[in-house]
Amino acid sequence: MLNIIIAGPPGSGKGTLAKLMIDKFGFVHLSTGDMLRNEIGLGSPLGKEVESILARGDLVSDQIVISLIANNVKANPGARGFLFDGFPRTLPQAEALDDFLEKTGHPLKLMIQLEVDDAVCEMRLLRRGGIENRPDDMDVERVRHRLATYYAQTVPIIDHYKKQGKFIAVDSSKTPEYTLNQVSECLKPIL
Repeated sequence: MLNIIIAGPPGSGKGTLAKLMIDKFGFVHLSTGDMLRNEIGLGSPLGKEVESILARGDLVSDQIVISLIANNVKANPGARGFLFDGFPRTLPQAEALDDFLEKTGHPLKLMIQLEVDDAVCEMRLLRRGGIENRPDDMDVERVRHRLATYYAQTVPIIDHYKKQGKFIAVDSSKTPEYTLNQVSECLKPIL
C-alpha cells in the first residue's frame, strides 16, 4: 500500500492532481476538508461537534482529524494506497500521521510538494472563487493570508520528510497533465 501526501499552497492544484492520480493509479483520496464537510452533512455526533467548532471560528483538533483519517483508512482495507490532501498541516500532525501509518504496517512513502508562484496561485484562487462562489477565494487579501499561513506551517513538514528521504517537489505551474507526468516519473521506483 502506498501512502502519499499531496502538499502545496492553496491554488497549486492538489485536488486536480489527486483526481488524475485516482484515475491513473487507483488511490483513495482523503481530503480532510471533504471528510469534515461530510460528517457535518451526515449530522453525526462528530459532525455536530465539528460544526460547532467551526461556527466559533476555531480549528478542528488534531485528534478529531486523525480519528477521521483512521476511520477512512480502516473503511478502505483493500485500497492500493491513500492520497492525503490538506493534511498534515503542522509538524505535530505529520508526526501523528507517521505514528498512525506505522501502526498499520504501511508507513508514508512520499510527500509530493506542488511548486508554483504565488501570483499563479492567487489568480487560480480568485478565478475559482468567482466560479464556485467560495468566499475564502474571492478576496485577494484573504488569499494572500492563506498563502502566508500555508508557508509558515509547511516549512517544518517539508524538512521533516526531507530528513526521512520521502520528499519530492514538482512544478505545477503548467497543465495538470504536465504535473501528473512529473509525478508518474517520481512514482516509478515505488510502484
